[in-house]
Amino acid sequence: MARNGLCLPGNVPAFRATLVLSLLLLLQPIRAGHDYHDALRKSILFFEGQRSGKLPPDQRLKWRRDSALHDGSTAGVDLTGGYYDAGDNVKFGFPMAFTTTLLAWSIIDFGRVMGTEQRNAVKALRWGTDYLLKATAVPGVVFVQVGDPYSDHNCWERPEDMDTRRTVYKIDHNNPGSDVAGETAAALAAASIVFRSRDSAYSRLLLNRAVKVFEFADTHRGAYSSSLKNAVCPFYCDVNGFQDELLWGAAWLHKASRRRQYREYIVRNEVILRAGDTINEFGWDNKHAGINILISKEVLMGKADYFESFKQNADGFICSVLPGLAHTQVQYSPGGLIFKPGGSNMQHVTSLSFLLLTYSNYLSHANKNVPCGMTSASPAFLKQLAKRQVDYILGDNPLRMSYMVGYGPRYPQRIHHRGSSLPSVQAHPARIGCKAGSRYFLSPNPNPNKLVGAVVGGPNSSDAFPDSRPYFQESEPTTYINAPLVGLLSYFAAHY
Repeated sequence: MARNGLCLPGNVPAFRATLVLSLLLLLQPIRAGHDYHDALRKSILFFEGQRSGKLPPDQRLKWRRDSALHDGSTAGVDLTGGYYDAGDNVKFGFPMAFTTTLLAWSIIDFGRVMGTEQRNAVKALRWGTDYLLKATAVPGVVFVQVGDPYSDHNCWERPEDMDTRRTVYKIDHNNPGSDVAGETAAALAAASIVFRSRDSAYSRLLLNRAVKVFEFADTHRGAYSSSLKNAVCPFYCDVNGFQDELLWGAAWLHKASRRRQYREYIVRNEVILRAGDTINEFGWDNKHAGINILISKEVLMGKADYFESFKQNADGFICSVLPGLAHTQVQYSPGGLIFKPGGSNMQHVTSLSFLLLTYSNYLSHANKNVPCGMTSASPAFLKQLAKRQVDYILGDNPLRMSYMVGYGPRYPQRIHHRGSSLPSVQAHPARIGCKAGSRYFLSPNPNPNKLVGAVVGGPNSSDAFPDSRPYFQESEPTTYINAPLVGLLSYFAAHY
């Protein structure tokens, strides 16, 4: 049986599928190769450009300055720090927690091959967890957002000049948010694994807080968008429901604590919380594919037969994203890029590719393939498919451009990002007001400050890309695009 690709019986439909897959993976522009380590370094550096709060002495992106130093004061708490999610100046807790979880997972699975960048990846993770600890410091409350999104989006301001309303939004037993609380518990639990051998006291703090936040999420069930409504919708509205975040949080607590109660919770709630729903989705709003991949590792290691149904779901996810098969649930552009409708497509590219790579490693250790009807996909094939997506991001695409700022000879110059597009404080010490920044937003000139490592939303379904700030769905970077990319680049830097 072949071990380096699809394993196929001799039948015409399978042959056609193989042909399509081969064309997508092999008949692409060939270049000498990518400097994955350079891309890894830059993908982590990006997070320093997204920092909120007082910047540390070792800040490497020097055009940024301290910002939002009074966040939380209106609620009598300290909510300084954390990350701006994208090109605006709001701190949205839901995507920030997901970003933190994926950074932690990247380090857990690929930290050993990160080399000198492991230290910077752990720093990026801690910047997120330090904030999440602040956001969960009051028992029975999770502070889930800082900044009025309508006020913020009405202005084009540097974070250092920000004078928009820094409204604090929270969930509690009267206004539940099991989705964002469950994701926050997952982030804290996952990070506790990373810090276990680095700072045991901090690791215990993270795990203990994760336990409490998960208990709150599970006891007071509800979607945070139902509680906070227009404050979070349509920006980070929970469309998918909160059930997946409860399973996701329990899965990470099971992995971090090894306590039987979380294993039993997962088994008991698998059907109730719909583990088998939308298995081909993974992102800040939908954790189903991630849940199944994460839990399947134990099945493949021969340690948890009671989780077998999660492995079946994981196999189903893999089959749903393979190009050319009859029931593929994702679209591929003519240039071979995974594409899903909606904004910021690169979030799907990096998160789904991360799962392909992660699962391929789990399969390799168990000497298993994924059965997909009349075909089966080998671990090597899944790695190649994930690598193809990463290479597209780095420049192997019809436009011959990298979608990572600062990588390669050609990359986006006019990204939808306030801090990058406005003159830095050093270059322009005087304040730039809310509407005064509009001329920079509308300018055809390249951004003056290079947000190195930022990966933008990316091209459309026909591989076209408008390098223009107003096209935010294509030109805006986000933290949750980069977080899974850190793991991908770590692996390819070490093996190619």
